[in-house]
This record gives sequence, C-alpha cells and structure tokens, in this order.
Amino acid sequence: MKKRPLIFVTNDDGVEAAGLQALSDAMRQIGDVKVVAPLHPMSGIGHAVTSREPLRLKFFEKQDSYEKYGCSGTPVDCVKIGEQYVIKGKPDLLVSGINHGSNAAVNIIYSGTMAAALESTIGGVPSIGFSLLDNSHDADFSASQEYVVEIAKKVLQEGLPEDVTLNVNIPAVPKNEIRGIKICRQARSRWVEDYEQRMDPGKKEYFWLNGNFELRENAKDTDDWALKNNYVSIVPVHFDFTAHKFLNHFKNWENHD
Repeated sequence: MKKRPLIFVTNDDGVEAAGLQALSDAMRQIGDVKVVAPLHPMSGIGHAVTSREPLRLKFFEKQDSYEKYGCSGTPVDCVKIGEQYVIKGKPDLLVSGINHGSNAAVNIIYSGTMAAALESTIGGVPSIGFSLLDNSHDADFSASQEYVVEIAKKVLQEGLPEDVTLNVNIPAVPKNEIRGIKICRQARSRWVEDYEQRMDPGKKEYFWLNGNFELRENAKDTDDWALKNNYVSIVPVHFDFTAHKFLNHFKNWENHD
C-alpha cells in the first residue's frame, strides 16, 4: 500500500479560523495532516519570529491521521517549532492558509500566511500559500477547496523548482464563475497609509492606521488582473530579494582590491 504524503498545515489567521479548517479538510483528502497554527490571529505580522518570550504549544485534537496544535508565536514560529517538535522532520508539503483576504500584489510583503510558506521553502520543503479574496469571518471556502486540492496534488506529483514558493489567490465568487487558473507575475502596487490622529479617554494621543491600496498597473499578466477577471492566480515567488538584473548597473560603485 502506497504511503500517504505528510502535509503540514498552518496559517496566520489563527488556529480557530474557518480558512484553516477548510484547508485542513481539503488536505485530508490527499494525505496525513498535522496542523500547527497561531493561537491568536497574526495577520500582517510578516516574517516575524519570537525571541523575547517563551513559545508554548497547545494540543487540540488527534484522530486517525490528523493532529492539530496551536502555538503562542507567529506563523514562522509555527513552521520552525512544528517541524522540530510535532513532525520531528520535514513534511512532504507545507500549505498555509486559506487566508481570509488577498495576498496578491504587494500584500505578500506583509503576509504571515506567505511568510510561513517561504520559511518552509527556505528549509527545503515544497510550500504553497493559499488566500481567498474575502476578509469576512464567515467566508465561504467551498469553491476554493477544489483548486486547493488540484494545486497541492500537482506540487506533490511534480515538485517545485528549488527555493520557489507558490502564492495562490482565489477570487471570492461562486465556483461556476471561476474561469480557471492563470500563472502570473506580481502586480506593481503599494499601500498608501493615512494615520488618523485620535485621543483616548485619558486625553493621550494615539494613531489609528487607515489607508488605500494603490495599483500601479493593470497588465493582463499580473495577479491583480487575473483575480479581477475571476481567475485563480498563481505567482511563483522566492526569498532571494536580489535585483539580479541590476547588479551590473551598480558595478562601477565597487572599490576594492
């Protein structure tokens, strides 16, 4: 009998998030599943790690080939401690999500969901981050699960190029309106922050973050365009931030023997 793959599931919305449960249920169709996710929501935490306080693991449940734990740290902490103390090795695949809200375009920079996937890729594990373009607590993930399973199976069968993670975003529309999957590049965009100045009841000043998402292009090969046109977008990403094509541009700055 062929051994089922071991799949590590995590997220940044927290261990009780509906998206995590939807992803876990989908992965249980194709492999043995171990979940380690933050005990509390950690959206926007990026690639942060915990270094100034102890980490704690909380056992939630175990049934057949499924185990679930919560971790007091960040999504990246969950990956590190999960591999060392829960899995005690490397899984065949790590999947992160399903995130409540978009991680397309520049959002990947801030995303704890994608940080977890990238952290696992650094360790040599094929990894995917999944996001649904619906921020609501009661988002409907049913249409997403078919694509999650399809893409995860593809990675398990074919692997991924070295150091490459997949950033998968899914439009929040009924299944019959999704037009398919598109391989894309990350759209150029930014968040324009507007910090609102307020006063607390003690007459002390504080600031509350507001802002607007600003898209700088609308090219048909970008993730943002694909999502607006009801495609599932897949962007292959990696953790090497080097601007390789500009290395020669700066060569004349060198000053050494």
